[in-house]
Amino acid sequence: MVSTLVEARGLVKEYGAGVRVVDDVSFTIERGETLGLVGESGSGKSTVARMLLRLVEPAAGEVMFDGRDVLGGSAGKLRAMRRRMQIVFQDPYAALNPRMRVREILAEPFAIHRERCPRERLAEMLGEVGLDASALERYPHEFSGGQRQRINIARALALRPEFVVLDEPVSALDVSVGAQVVNLLRELQRRHGLTYLFISHSMPLVRYLCDRVAVMRRGCLVELGACEDVCGSPQEAYTRELIAATPEMRIV
Repeated sequence: MVSTLVEARGLVKEYGAGVRVVDDVSFTIERGETLGLVGESGSGKSTVARMLLRLVEPAAGEVMFDGRDVLGGSAGKLRAMRRRMQIVFQDPYAALNPRMRVREILAEPFAIHRERCPRERLAEMLGEVGLDASALERYPHEFSGGQRQRINIARALALRPEFVVLDEPVSALDVSVGAQVVNLLRELQRRHGLTYLFISHSMPLVRYLCDRVAVMRRGCLVELGACEDVCGSPQEAYTRELIAATPEMRIV
C-alpha cells in the first residue's frame, strides 16, 4: 500500500510589502516516488522546497513528514526529523567548504548529530557514488564539477535519510556529466528506497526521472499529475510553453 511521506498544505511565503512568492501551494509526495517541481526562475520552486525542510519559515500553511508536524514541536524533535530529510544543492562548487578535506565534509553530518563515523563508512559512502576512497584526503578544488556533485550526494545520504530534495542538481553540469548524475540518483533511489523532490526547469529531465510533476508559475501551483499525462497532454498553456522551451535530451 502506497503511503504519504511528505505533505504540504496551503503553503504561503511573503517577502517585502506583502508580495507572495509562494501562494497557497499544496501537494503530497508518496513513499518511494519522485515528484518533479518545475517552473521558470522565480516561480517559487526552491522556496517551497526549503519550507518543506524548515530552512525557510512559511507565513501560513502546514508541512507534515511521516504524519508529524515539521513546523511545530521542539528543537529536539526537529533535529531528529531532519536526519531523515536532506538536500542536494544546485551549485556543486559553492556547496562544499574549500578548506575541508572530503573526509571532513562527509563526517560533518555525523558530528552534527553527535555520532561517531568510522573511516570505513566514509569510504563506503564514496563508493556508493562512484568515487574511490583515495578521494577522502583531497580538497574540493581537486575534483571536477560532476565529482563534486557526487560528493554532495554522498554527504546528503550520510545519515541514510528517507527524503531528499534535489534542487536542480545537474543544471550547473554539462549534459553528459549531468546524465551520469541523474542515472546515479535513480540507482541510489532503487537501492535505498529513497523519496525525492526533484526541482528543475527541464521537462525532459523531469519526464525521465519523475513519477509525478507539479508545475509552478508565479508562486502558484498550476498543474499537477502523472508525468506521462502532464508531459504528454498538458492542460495549461504555461506547461506547454515549458515543454516547448526545453528540447528533448538523450539519457542512457
